[in-house]
Amino acid sequence: MSKSPALPAILMANDLLDGDVLFLGSSAWERSHRRAHIAHSVAEAEAMQARAAIDFKANVIVDPYLVEVTIGTNGEPIPVHYRERMRTLGPTTRLDLGKQAEA
Repeated sequence: MSKSPALPAILMANDLLDGDVLFLGSSAWERSHRRAHIAHSVAEAEAMQARAAIDFKANVIVDPYLVEVTIGTNGEPIPVHYRERMRTLGPTTRLDLGKQAEA
């Protein structure tokens, strides 16, 4: 028996070609967690995982997994765990690069 995912959740993966962190949006993979689709039910989470499995087999993404989030006051998903929060920002060795440089 598989364990139910912690909800709410977003789906995170890496772009196969450039390695950038991606988030499954409503209709496409997004580079910002702010545009990630948020699963509020097990059925939504399973549908997101099914979509990720298709894109994994098509060599679009690697390492897809669900990430538990809280919802910020502005509706933005905020990963619960530190590792995933860091992944939303981009490289931490050079703050002038990646998503944190865009903020």
